[in-house]
Amino acid sequence: MRIVVSGASGLIGTALSEQLTATGHEVICLVRRPARSSGERTWDPAKGELAPSVLDGADAVVNLSGAGIGDRPWTKHRIQVLRDSRLQSTNTLTATMRQLSNPPAAFISQSASGYYGASREGVLRENAGPGGGILGPLCVDWERAAHTAPTGVRVATPRTGVVLSTHGGALGPLLPLLKLGIGGPFGDGRQYWPWITLADEVAGLAYLLTSDLEGPVNLCAPESADVNTIVSQLAKTFHRPAFLRVPRPALRLVLGQLANELVLANQRMEPARLAEAGFQWQHPSLADAMSWLSTASTH
Repeated sequence: MRIVVSGASGLIGTALSEQLTATGHEVICLVRRPARSSGERTWDPAKGELAPSVLDGADAVVNLSGAGIGDRPWTKHRIQVLRDSRLQSTNTLTATMRQLSNPPAAFISQSASGYYGASREGVLRENAGPGGGILGPLCVDWERAAHTAPTGVRVATPRTGVVLSTHGGALGPLLPLLKLGIGGPFGDGRQYWPWITLADEVAGLAYLLTSDLEGPVNLCAPESADVNTIVSQLAKTFHRPAFLRVPRPALRLVLGQLANELVLANQRMEPARLAEAGFQWQHPSLADAMSWLSTASTH
């Protein structure tokens, strides 16, 4: 397959591009700077600029573009950047597809567990409605933009959870603290995080390229776990204590709304549609994930 990927330089995009290339696919990465190789094409989503020839002949497009959600406080300016970076990229891709007589067959456009809002009770399957706050409406608009792809293009919007990796993602700032023995749960730790390993995140996206799934797809592990369990298992994996709990007021003071919607968010998400379709996780349990993280951290 010839697959065009936006956001290919990020944690997920880099891993996905490498896996797709290793399995024999041709990957074209969209970049905002001048292209440096035959596998890159330049675009400017802020201006809505993408040459139709880039998508012409592609079998699928994977849209992973978007400014980092948790890497800095959510000022009014930052919230606008979060929205613009996602909607402009998605709208540029779908507008370019609409110019083609033979658009790509599949459009896999990233969404997020934030669709469900900051705190929801019960199990969240794909038919659960959206939540409020900042991320809920943002994800609604993000997914709606993806569905402006032309008729005949299969559109899937994977709602990705907390990605576990030894070199970035949700564990980026936490692992160094745990390895020093000074990390601990956030808040009371009873909030559920919809976690998934980077390996399964990439495998899930690759699966969506060739499956017949469309619309929202929860992308997380089938085993639920709260923050207390996740952090204690991480500490056990790296043979370190994890007793310095970070209280909610401190998190809210430092991070503001970001604390409520990311760190303290309670989202017991279930990957119902992936499971029904027969997707096989490499790390379905937290124990499997910890074993993989332990091995990966030594390489």
